Amino acid sequence: MSLTITVEPHPLLELGVFVTRLPRALGTIVTPAMVASLADPDTTAPLAPSEQVKTAIRDLLRHGGFKPAGRSKPASEYLISTLIDGSFPRINALVDTCNVVSMHSGLPISVVDVAKLDGPLTIRIAPPETTYVFNPSGQTIDASGLVCLFDDRGPAGTPVKDAQRTKTDEHTRTVLSILWGSQALKGLTPRTHGWYRQLVGRIEGATIEEVDLQLAP
Repeated sequence: MSLTITVEPHPLLELGVFVTRLPRALGTIVTPAMVASLADPDTTAPLAPSEQVKTAIRDLLRHGGFKPAGRSKPASEYLISTLIDGSFPRINALVDTCNVVSMHSGLPISVVDVAKLDGPLTIRIAPPETTYVFNPSGQTIDASGLVCLFDDRGPAGTPVKDAQRTKTDEHTRTVLSILWGSQALKGLTPRTHGWYRQLVGRIEGATIEEVDLQLAP
């Protein structure tokens, strides 16, 4: 049975969503060499970030009142900076693949462990005073006004920082990927989505499943 996400209406949001299933624990799977090479500063890729993309994504995040600046900037902007200074994070096969696609496209991408999600899933603007823990040390972010993936326990994935409680670990077997694109960037989200799926398909034993997106009334 496919995963179902209810999406509340949003004038700018354009999503790219899919589920990846692995044949064994993520900690035992190596990042494909081609994916790893895409983190090289001298690499070539079919997509490239731009000021137009940066502006459109920040506008997307601002729509609900969120301020995407400083430590609350889109995750893709952080990744682009790591390509410049050589500090690209190496985490695991699925997160590394997500990160190189986000870095080269300029689109933020969430990767969450499906087994750690609790209850029905919705994508909507976070109400005032919404906070969640985003790293192992317990730091929190105020997500008020930010478009988020919610389960029954609160935000799980966002274009800025995914919740610590739903991040992948060495035991992960099933992952939900969400590309947070903008309708202002004509064609970029489907192009990025297609390239991302191709790269995931290079991960040993990975299979991809569709997600049922249902528009909320």
